[in-house]
Amino acid sequence: MKSVETRVPGLVLVDHEMQVPLRHADPDGEQITLFAREVARHDGRDLPFLVFLQGGPGNEAPRPTGDPASPSWLPRALQDFRVLMLDQRGTGQSTPIGPHTLEGRSVEDATEYLTHFRADAIVKDCELMREALGVEKWSLLGQSFGGFTSIHYLSVAPEGLASAYITGGLTPVGHTADDIYRTTFDIMRERSARYYDRFPADRERMRRIIDLCAAGEIHTPAGDRVTPEWFRTIGLRLGALPGAEDIHYLLQRDPRSSQFRHDLRALLPFSGRNPLYYVLHESSMADGVATQWAAHRVQPDDFTEDLTLFTAEHVYPWMAEVDSELAPYAEVAAGLAQHSWPQLYFPERLAQNTVPVAASVYTTDAYVPLEMSLETAAMIQGIRPWITSEFEHNGLRSHGGKVLDRLIALADDEVA
Repeated sequence: MKSVETRVPGLVLVDHEMQVPLRHADPDGEQITLFAREVARHDGRDLPFLVFLQGGPGNEAPRPTGDPASPSWLPRALQDFRVLMLDQRGTGQSTPIGPHTLEGRSVEDATEYLTHFRADAIVKDCELMREALGVEKWSLLGQSFGGFTSIHYLSVAPEGLASAYITGGLTPVGHTADDIYRTTFDIMRERSARYYDRFPADRERMRRIIDLCAAGEIHTPAGDRVTPEWFRTIGLRLGALPGAEDIHYLLQRDPRSSQFRHDLRALLPFSGRNPLYYVLHESSMADGVATQWAAHRVQPDDFTEDLTLFTAEHVYPWMAEVDSELAPYAEVAAGLAQHSWPQLYFPERLAQNTVPVAASVYTTDAYVPLEMSLETAAMIQGIRPWITSEFEHNGLRSHGGKVLDRLIALADDEVA
């Protein structure tokens, strides 16, 4: 492992880089880079480790600048821990996935390559880094997909964990992607109605823009034609704060203006910047099965008929046809949709859990359904769930210090 120390105002940073197997079943085969940044206060370099597992999949870890608001939960974490900001494989400085990844590979080879970037491989990476750093046990902070990864960690390698804090990430264990998407479509139907109740004039604005999309008059800054189906994926923002306001301000703009085009691109959920979010999103819900474009297959009829209904974290095969940034991944995404994924979660292990676990469960979560999260909580021995309507799915980002402080207290049995 190579480690390099630097400093930003108020913080000591140590960049760790090591080589790990692409295929953990073949430790002497092809290698990729794994990168993580250790973050500590000057007087906190001997504190225990807290590993941050980012949401996604496909998002790199935050880049601390010394600004307490970047990210908002970091000052609270550094009171008790030094934080390891892991760039999950395929992101940031951990052999990032991009069009160059596919160059020189057949579609079959590229598809097989991308099967090794799921939570099961990420946990094995974590264990290799824990051993390389000489750490007996460390704690986890898992946001969204990072929470899914944390539950897999608890299923297969709990002996390396001192505690786990999960935010908006109690994955629906025992449910198929079909089940999950049917439920999230119901949630988005309700979210759409709530949005138009709050901004009544926006339904007509939405209809007008959808008509312009159908006429081929709305484009991204890159020149891609925005179809009606693509436009309404901005509904992803309704699952986060201040998402409704972001959509409202976009709909108020002149749809032919350059400001509209740039703001729209920023709200569209899938892009070439983090292609794993597109190609592997459904795989995070594939617990021993193939997803076969679940959202596309189970979309209700009213979502097909009424294009003012917003969609959210729903992945469709046509996305790689309309978005030039995703076009290089069209064939591998199709292959991954047919891939039979290994089992991720093991209820029998979770029922024997001895690791202190606390989890925030958001009653209005648009991405991880409440009832399914509570079913998962019931499977994990000793978990302390915090069920709240105070935050949206991005509660750790919007109110990080408050959320993390509550979870630490719960895991430590300091809250009744």
